[in-house]
Amino acid sequence: MKVDMIIQNAWVFQTATQSFIKKNVSIKDGKFYYISQAEMQNLTPKKIIKAENQYMIPGLIDAHMHIESSMTTPTIFSKAVLRFGVTTVVADAHEMANVFGLEGLDEFMKAETELDIFHAIPSSVPSTTPELETTGGIIGLPEVAELLKNPKIICLGEAMNFKGIAYEPESLIRKIIDLCKKERPTMPLEGHCPKIYEEELADFLFSGITSDHTHQFPVSLKEKIEAGVFIQFQNKSITPENMQVIIENEFYEYASIITDDIMADDLLNGHLNENVKKAMKAGLPIEKAIYMTTYTPARRMGFHDRGEIAPGRIADFILLSDLENFSFDAVYKAGEKVYEKGAAIDYPEVIEQFPASYRQSVHCKALTTDDLVIKIATEKESVRCNVIQKQEVGTFTERITKEIPVKNGILQWQEADCALLIVMERYGKNGNTSFSLMDKPITEKGAIATTWAHDHHNVMVMGNTPEDIVLAQNKLVAIQGGYIVVSNGEITGECPLPIGGILSQAPIEELGSSLQKVRSSMQALGYRNMNEIMSFSTLSLPVSPAIKVTDMGMMDTKTQEFYPLIFPEDGVLLNEDAD
Repeated sequence: MKVDMIIQNAWVFQTATQSFIKKNVSIKDGKFYYISQAEMQNLTPKKIIKAENQYMIPGLIDAHMHIESSMTTPTIFSKAVLRFGVTTVVADAHEMANVFGLEGLDEFMKAETELDIFHAIPSSVPSTTPELETTGGIIGLPEVAELLKNPKIICLGEAMNFKGIAYEPESLIRKIIDLCKKERPTMPLEGHCPKIYEEELADFLFSGITSDHTHQFPVSLKEKIEAGVFIQFQNKSITPENMQVIIENEFYEYASIITDDIMADDLLNGHLNENVKKAMKAGLPIEKAIYMTTYTPARRMGFHDRGEIAPGRIADFILLSDLENFSFDAVYKAGEKVYEKGAAIDYPEVIEQFPASYRQSVHCKALTTDDLVIKIATEKESVRCNVIQKQEVGTFTERITKEIPVKNGILQWQEADCALLIVMERYGKNGNTSFSLMDKPITEKGAIATTWAHDHHNVMVMGNTPEDIVLAQNKLVAIQGGYIVVSNGEITGECPLPIGGILSQAPIEELGSSLQKVRSSMQALGYRNMNEIMSFSTLSLPVSPAIKVTDMGMMDTKTQEFYPLIFPEDGVLLNEDAD
């Protein structure tokens, strides 16, 4: 029997026993063929790899992630992550869909890549409803029906609208879920349910959703798994306490490790492999970590052709000498080497994948300092305001109240140690502008502006001086999207994202370097968070606890009620289109 390759004497990861056994592995037509501890004398290989003292594990599978979080295109992303052992991903391109709708999603899925990219139906475009946020595109029932015909679509992407899912049977998201259950009854329905417990959790799961990838805590982790939830551990949930829950209860079958969001600068150093290493440091045995990044995600997504080294499975695999440090010698995709240790990324020639109009998508006016004067009708010398307070860990926020002075009918927000947070509709639909306040988000004078504002991706700018706010917003509009940081009248960080305000075709090294500069500039302003970029970008995500902002105002993300900037009994905001 002729075969393409034999890997001799490798320590092969045995999925069934979650252990390593020294074996010979043959590959034919891009798939694993005969695997045995015995000599393969009946096989004639074109190539032999002597894997003495090397370990061999299946290619890693990331079952929940967003390519747009790396701010790059699928083609460049593929080249960037293969070197980190990732051979299959399930991408939820709801950022692209929020900006360009079904057309943008179709353009995104056309990309040809070595990496196997499967897709989820973006279930939350918008993440809530058009009455709560303005987006460039909408994925409704007709769009979902069309996507269900596409073989690249393998699951329903994270359903986030808790109120609509749990308590509104006629909501769009419930209708989307019901359509998926009717047309694809075995398709996984992915969920997003942070800080949801007990009967509310049951109300959410009763819809048919069976997974959660949000921030996990030991007190609720066991409850969720016992309630039938498949847990997908993103970076911030990979803690010793959470891993101990998995180990003590032997919950390995009911969880996987994912990335969800990996920023462009983080992608310079790793991807899913870094979360595996973090899980190991948190106490998860290496064999279990491999199992939870190969077999359990494959089973969750119905991949019966990959996820283990066994006859007939696609020959996606990694060779590594250092198991403890999870450092890779080579990565193979369908039996072909796609990465060797030390090799540079071989980027393809840059071809404009998207329509030219996608580079002219930010349509809103340039701010002036006059636009930032908050006028109030009141007889009081100060008014109570609703103010957003961010946390330094994770993306959660809280609402507090502050007494803020008023002089000559103008709110003196700077005197109260606040920053102004503005969201401007950028699709040319309604021109909405909302004003909110944040409690000391930065300690130095400056501003931050972005169009990478989850999930509606409108223009969002925050700062503590009008001049810096104007400079940041004006520059952002001029470059048609991205990230801008200003300090004392100077631009200190700039990361252009010209494709829809969310993507760049620059090499990852260039893009990552620009984003690193943005991050360091945010840190220099005193913006504190374990992930400054994601923290700032999700200030506009109206499904993330607890208080977030859209172009329509400051919102309680659980009740979906808007808070006024000023308490009504204290005064009335006079700015047109604000609040």
